[in-house]
Amino acid sequence: MRNSWVTKPNREEAGYIDAASWEEVKKKGEDAIKNWIKNQLEGTSVTIVLIGAETSERDWVQYEIDSSVKRGNGLVGIFIHGLKDKDGNTDGKGPNPLSWHYKTYNWLSDNGYDNIGNWVEEAARTVGK
Repeated sequence: MRNSWVTKPNREEAGYIDAASWEEVKKKGEDAIKNWIKNQLEGTSVTIVLIGAETSERDWVQYEIDSSVKRGNGLVGIFIHGLKDKDGNTDGKGPNPLSWHYKTYNWLSDNGYDNIGNWVEEAARTVGK
């Protein structure tokens, strides 16, 4: 997924945040986090859940998923195990935080770089079915 924001003027406009921004939001408490998540979902029709080794254990992942469903977004899960981080390390496959009726893919074995657009389109088409 690295550099998939390059079609936008900058990372923020593409919807990417850096870790420092997220840490600032977390310091403001639960209501601020919920409001931030709500604002991040504005103008979206599909939510992509990147599934790593610890995703299902993260504090706000299920809230983001539930909020996405509530607003009527399509959902798609992408397993990212095996991808190298900035230090060249990889992680194992984590449990899927999505319920069974949402499609999931593996970024590496399902050729995510070439197919992510199709996955998002499919998730958008299947909303409400």
